[in-house]
Amino acid sequence: MIQNREKSSILLIYTGGTIGMKEDPAIQALRPFDFSQILAEVPELRKFAYKIDSYTFEPLIDSSDVDPLNWVTLASLIEDRYDDYDGFVILHGTDTMAYSASALSFMIEGLTKPVIFTGSQLPIGVPRTDGKENLISAVEIAAAKDSEGHARVPEVCICFDNVLMRGNRTTKINSDNFRAFRSENFPPLAEAGISIRYNDALIIKPADWKARPLFHKNLDTRVSILKIHPGITPQVAKGILCGEESRAVIMETYGAGNAPSRGWFLDIVKEAAGMGKILMNVTQCIAGSVNMDIYATGKSLKELGIVNGYDSTTESALGKLFFLMGKSDSNTEVKSQLYDDLRGEISK
Repeated sequence: MIQNREKSSILLIYTGGTIGMKEDPAIQALRPFDFSQILAEVPELRKFAYKIDSYTFEPLIDSSDVDPLNWVTLASLIEDRYDDYDGFVILHGTDTMAYSASALSFMIEGLTKPVIFTGSQLPIGVPRTDGKENLISAVEIAAAKDSEGHARVPEVCICFDNVLMRGNRTTKINSDNFRAFRSENFPPLAEAGISIRYNDALIIKPADWKARPLFHKNLDTRVSILKIHPGITPQVAKGILCGEESRAVIMETYGAGNAPSRGWFLDIVKEAAGMGKILMNVTQCIAGSVNMDIYATGKSLKELGIVNGYDSTTESALGKLFFLMGKSDSNTEVKSQLYDDLRGEISK
């Protein structure tokens, strides 16, 4: 194990976010620190004896400003450096971390190395920061190898508050607590206590450890999201479901996939389906799954050809649609592939 540790090399990629901030005593304000000096800021990392390099986005990206072009940049960077490192740790703002992790999970096919997202709720330069612990755990997991020298977790993950979660299963659920993320529909891939306990049976392993991953960087972002709510009007529903700029619509429905049963609503859904749009049903609930066979309202949606999103998060559904639509101009083909579990994102 010590031999593996000595050989492990990690690339830290700082995109922006709270974790990379430190107080500048001259102006008494938070400013990004130089990640080339990361070992000075977090000396605990020296004890691992890993080779740790860093790359900082220029300019830094506020989490709220993250867009698909940033995901393409991240995927391209990992592709370019893939042969040089054993794992990648992406430091990212928390607000859109689940979206980015979900998207990259689909954009990188056949991973043989870890890509671990982490961040913090408090800057790394303040006394009570959660950033150091999150970073240390993420680096250790990214460097971990099994007895055969293979990566222990060759997946896109989020590591936060001592829990490692599959990236496309994760949602931010708290804005002011250290436990900011949850994966309610899938167990943790690892938990960090006195030691790191891996749930090896759940971790996806590549079919061929020697094969280089495929990097998919053509994304079609013509997706809208309709959140069903009491009082929703025909104008709002039709504007989103039938909008000319949208190729697909994610419908965030109630409970197990239910929506209004009023005639006007079903007529609009039917109209959108008739336009050939890809309509995907995901639940608003943090936990649980869509089942359109339980209630009449769900059955009505199923009869109209709405795709069952099962227990997919909205973040994962969005990334999956961007990816699949970028691969194919056929909406029929995309619909059929939405039912497939591509990266461990759904349970059927």
